[in-house]
Amino acid sequence: MQRSSVRVLILTADAGFGHRSAAKAVAEALHNRYGDQVVASIANPLDSRLAPILLRESQTDYDRWVNQVPELYRLGYEASSTLIPTRMLEDALAVLLFEAIKETYSIHKPDVVLTTYPLYQAAIALLYRTRKIHIPVFTVVTDLATVHRLWFHKKMDGCLVPTRIVAEMAVSNQVPAAKVCITGIPVYPDITLESRSREEIRADLGWQEGITTILAVGSRRSNRLVEMLNIVNHYGAPLQLAVVAGKNEALYQQLHQVDWHIPVHIYDFVDRMPALMKSSDLVISKAGGLIVTESLACGLPMILTEIIPGQETGNAEYVKAAGAGVTVNTPVDLLESLHHFLADNGAMLTRYTKNARVIGKPDSAFKVAEILWQAAHGRAGCRKNGSMPNPEEGSQS
Repeated sequence: MQRSSVRVLILTADAGFGHRSAAKAVAEALHNRYGDQVVASIANPLDSRLAPILLRESQTDYDRWVNQVPELYRLGYEASSTLIPTRMLEDALAVLLFEAIKETYSIHKPDVVLTTYPLYQAAIALLYRTRKIHIPVFTVVTDLATVHRLWFHKKMDGCLVPTRIVAEMAVSNQVPAAKVCITGIPVYPDITLESRSREEIRADLGWQEGITTILAVGSRRSNRLVEMLNIVNHYGAPLQLAVVAGKNEALYQQLHQVDWHIPVHIYDFVDRMPALMKSSDLVISKAGGLIVTESLACGLPMILTEIIPGQETGNAEYVKAAGAGVTVNTPVDLLESLHHFLADNGAMLTRYTKNARVIGKPDSAFKVAEILWQAAHGRAGCRKNGSMPNPEEGSQS
């Protein structure tokens, strides 16, 4: 590859699927739009030998904390998101991650940088200050409403946010309004590039046509999905179910042990989630930023069954306020919600589908890609793409 190609470095982490998924979506959008003019590299500084082991292990500890002590996780999340603890965290992270960030920059020699994880910004700012360098650097926030203060760093060149709610939070946390741009959370370009009809996709997947289809999505943090899906299995109306275990091996095995009374398609993990979503009528999932954003981008209403206290609370509230989904706590709640969605020839399902399409941002990765491209060429990409406030955004955005 010629050196004249723009080098884009995308920093991410593996605490859940969302951060890396956003990174991969942007990399794919860059390749799709700019081809060989761009070299997009994804790197995780927490995997560096220079990163403290405590931070390296935090990626796997995340799942354990959320599963085993969710309320303690919530308290820690909320306490650390206040002003003074956040500044203390930033000072510590700047020192702890400085060498790992410096090494990552040295390896990739970027022209522009994007981070999809909030822990790196303070170390990047310290690197720029001590080395007297400046390479355009942007942050993309991967939750819809409840966002930790660590995401907001006024020294970054741009803060790319999913909604007006988060844009206002960024400004209130001293990020200059001209640096804030409402792009949406990056989702795979396949969502916009998929041109096949629902019937064509279902035929390709081997799913039945002409039947209400529910997509259920699990993860390593899914503890109650099989219990909830028992309601779908015994609902009585003609339904078809597709279930993605999300690399949760125990869940995958449980699903295969169920005596299913409806057509079911079980997957361990898929790399074609947009196709599955565009073939479905309704999704049952946890309230993670990735699954919620992809569902909205596909115009797919949601039944949210598990919510991590903290960042996922805002995701669920955002979806409910927009009339694009509901939350349930018990199998009985799910039964009631499913009945409401399907009653009167699916009137509520139709209404919620329209609402999801209104607030979905299927072209989000392309918006971020263009901002990075503009910045790499010395142009103010964020302002060009609609900085905060954005008068075209609706009140729900």
